[in-house]
Amino acid sequence: MSTADDNPIPEAGAAPPPGRGGRASAAGSALEKSLRILEAVAAPGGPHRLTDLTAAAAVPKSSTFRILASLIEQGFVRPEADSRYAAGPRLRGLAALVGAGEPADVERILDELRRATGQTVHLALHTGESLTYIRKLESDQPFRTASRVGMRMPLHTTAIGKGILAHLPAEEVRELIAATGLPGRTPRSLTTPQALRAELEAVRARGFAVDDEENEPTIRCVGAPVLGPGGRPVGGVSVTTVTFLVSREQIESYAPALRAATKALAPLL
Repeated sequence: MSTADDNPIPEAGAAPPPGRGGRASAAGSALEKSLRILEAVAAPGGPHRLTDLTAAAAVPKSSTFRILASLIEQGFVRPEADSRYAAGPRLRGLAALVGAGEPADVERILDELRRATGQTVHLALHTGESLTYIRKLESDQPFRTASRVGMRMPLHTTAIGKGILAHLPAEEVRELIAATGLPGRTPRSLTTPQALRAELEAVRARGFAVDDEENEPTIRCVGAPVLGPGGRPVGGVSVTTVTFLVSREQIESYAPALRAATKALAPLL
């Protein structure tokens, strides 16, 4: 992840200073840092401490503090007691606008998949080194999973995440592994680059991924990516159930309906 020169963020709408074209990449780097900090501020469990934001955004503490000051001034971040930070009114307003503008077809497609499989359905977006759930449609089964909208999850232990990784450039996957490692969440998690690469090859070959208790004990999922322009994944969809009700073979049988849903969602995300 880039931690290049720390430069002040320009005023919104301000033009770059004349005769300093060489600073364009540095300004881009500052923007990237600001966006990562906003993601960290908006993550569940807030308000967040400065040290936690620094670690989550991978931005030096001094830069994080300076960028937060600018975001507070602009209303995107709100300072809280005990030196913690929360989403400000402008960030919450932006989230509400995005949610209100989402096509109704998204909900319809996800509900059709839920009814076709009888299982819980998740929609997630690829957010940097993780994925973030933005929709969850519960099944009528007599159980509930711990996942929730807004939750950020690892890529390498989830069905959606493995579907995303399988469609990213190999160099990008290597950089992600180097940055985050492959921490295990259960004894079945893939925790070595060799095992993950082999799994991603299998995912590409069959067109879907399976999380067989790799992220959470007793939870089994099948997932597939939603591909944007040029075939780059923007997110993914999963069908989630429990191991004591649905076998591995049965959950894989949901793949055709799942892939039809991701294809229908592609122009909407």
